[in-house]
Amino acid sequence: MAMRLPAAAVLLCLVDVLHAFAIEEKGDVFKRMACPAFLMFDNAAYLADMTFELPCNCKPEEVSSVIWYFQKNVGSHKTTVLTDFAGTVVVDSGHIHAGSDVLKRFSIRMFSLIVFRAQVTDSGHYLCGTKKGEFFYGYDVDVQPTKHITVAFVDRGQHVQDDYTEKLFSLFTAFWDWTRCDRCGVRGEQRRIGLCYVQSAQLHPRYRAAMPNVTSCGSRAVPAHFQYPGRLRRPEVAIRSCLTPCPKEEVPEEGVQAISNVISKLGEKPWLPRVPTQFHKQPVGSGLIIACPGARPEHAVAWDKDSVRLYRSRYLVGVNKSMRVFIDHGNHLHIQWVQVSDGGTYFCWREGKMVAGFRLSVMYQHRHRRTFNDPETIYAAKAIGMSYVVISIVFIIIHVCRCCRRVFRCPART
Repeated sequence: MAMRLPAAAVLLCLVDVLHAFAIEEKGDVFKRMACPAFLMFDNAAYLADMTFELPCNCKPEEVSSVIWYFQKNVGSHKTTVLTDFAGTVVVDSGHIHAGSDVLKRFSIRMFSLIVFRAQVTDSGHYLCGTKKGEFFYGYDVDVQPTKHITVAFVDRGQHVQDDYTEKLFSLFTAFWDWTRCDRCGVRGEQRRIGLCYVQSAQLHPRYRAAMPNVTSCGSRAVPAHFQYPGRLRRPEVAIRSCLTPCPKEEVPEEGVQAISNVISKLGEKPWLPRVPTQFHKQPVGSGLIIACPGARPEHAVAWDKDSVRLYRSRYLVGVNKSMRVFIDHGNHLHIQWVQVSDGGTYFCWREGKMVAGFRLSVMYQHRHRRTFNDPETIYAAKAIGMSYVVISIVFIIIHVCRCCRRVFRCPART
């Protein structure tokens, strides 16, 4: 035991040295990379509702904090400042709602800008700079919409969109890698996201992309007369079936497991998955949206109701014209006009592992007599009273006008 203590101390010292070396290496990145003399914009394309991060790849060594600026177009007089002038804005991504302003959906960490649940309106230029208006690095962000997205089910023999070619440019879809299988041990699904890109020799030279003469369809590098065909091409998503085994759980050695753990398992139901479960009551006829804890739109997420698998081939939004229960492209489960039959336990899979349960109880709303002190009653009384006053004024004005008209029409008597 005495020999182990010096060895542990040496190991901790080595860990501290490596950690300090990692921090030093992080700081040396800005020393090695010089900022360009002429500000360029790196192209970056995302799907709506995704969370993206933009690192400030270069800055002067003496700058200890950065400020991010947002512009719709280069040289625009309307500029949004994305900072609290200290670079310490922290946003809890769990409280972010789609459609909210970008000022409520961003965070700055280690000089990098993080935008949560990006919307189409967030497309534009993001510039890393200082409080005095000095710019070091820029991005051209293109957030493509999920509305009317093209879906192809590979198992049904469906194919993605064909390339569109013109004399001066061509449109095509660039696909990301397949996600992991969203379930394990049973049949699951994989998803592959594709974004619209354009290839042309007439792109603006101030914008940089991973490949020469190629950029996303919503980029500001695309000439104005090319942008209309690009809007007609939608992002795509391909879905296929998959089957992957579940990882083996480590079984504790005999005698290690506590007796209290054994006793606690006596009252459990073996046919129910052992995941954290949240209980919720919902009135009949209302709407409900369930989010998988810790999941993001780019993750592989699946939903089950009790023992029924809610596969995207049937429950993905847009598969049927009239869908009351569906999964959107942000991996949220929607239940519209909740019915009694919707009650049950909904299980969420994330990256091939079941992570949470959602126990839904549907109840009828009890009718109660309203009193004159209820806010709804006061509002209704005010609305009815105002309507009566407006109608009375209009009635009086009409009759006054009719009387005046008759008076002026009558011939003067001599």
